[in-house]
Amino acid sequence: MSVKFIDKENDNVYLTYKNDNDKADGEHVLIIPNFQGKLLFTQHSQRGIEFPGGKIEPGETSVEAAKRELHEETGGNAKTFHYVAQYYVERTCGKRFTKDVFMAIVDSLEEQQDYFETKGPLCFERVSDIPIEEKSFLLEDAAILQCLERVMEIGFYKK
Repeated sequence: MSVKFIDKENDNVYLTYKNDNDKADGEHVLIIPNFQGKLLFTQHSQRGIEFPGGKIEPGETSVEAAKRELHEETGGNAKTFHYVAQYYVERTCGKRFTKDVFMAIVDSLEEQQDYFETKGPLCFERVSDIPIEEKSFLLEDAAILQCLERVMEIGFYKK
């Protein structure tokens, strides 16, 4: 299923649902992690609380990048990753990008000395439980919220 919509910056967004048989080939990754029945977030030092994710490094696959970003930003180790969506943002101003979205079941969190540009892991049952003043603008992004709905729809997270 594919959906096209206009985001808050008036850019075209093309979202396509994926599954594990599809090839993940974006430039960025986003992970929607489930840890002990709750959503696992990271607190970005500038943007606030958001899902972990980032750019794919040269020579990395999307899944490798998702595992790395999850661990760097939360200390999370996932036993399973599932490819759930890809979205492409066609920017009118700025660089266009494609993001692969994964759902992960996290089995453990390792305390890190450095969480890179984040302050480490936080768990909430729902996005709406995050205090508004601490929430990243990314948790208001229609594509990300649509991906979270998809994760819930296919049964990877229930709340």
